Amino acid sequence: MMMTYGYIASMRTQPGSRGKVVSILLSGVDGLREAGCHLYVVSVSDDDDVTIWVTEVWESKGHHDASLELPETKAAIGKAMPMLTGEFTRQELSVMGGLGL
Repeated sequence: MMMTYGYIASMRTQPGSRGKVVSILLSGVDGLREAGCHLYVVSVSDDDDVTIWVTEVWESKGHHDASLELPETKAAIGKAMPMLTGEFTRQELSVMGGLGL
């Protein structure tokens, strides 16, 4: 059975900034597949206008960690940080399988 690295995170934005942060998060998806990403989903809830959820599946934790060092990733993080409150959650997972993987 193949296991891959999963990462689920949430972040809270400053009021009125959620859409801008979502755009930043989605702007760099083109290079993720080459970096070892199998799944990258950015989600929001109609009932919460400040929280963003990101679900990721990577070839390995090393691939995920290396993606955080890419210049485009660092630039996106720097652009988004002023619009975030600093409230984050995260969960690392061993992905066992599923639809779309």
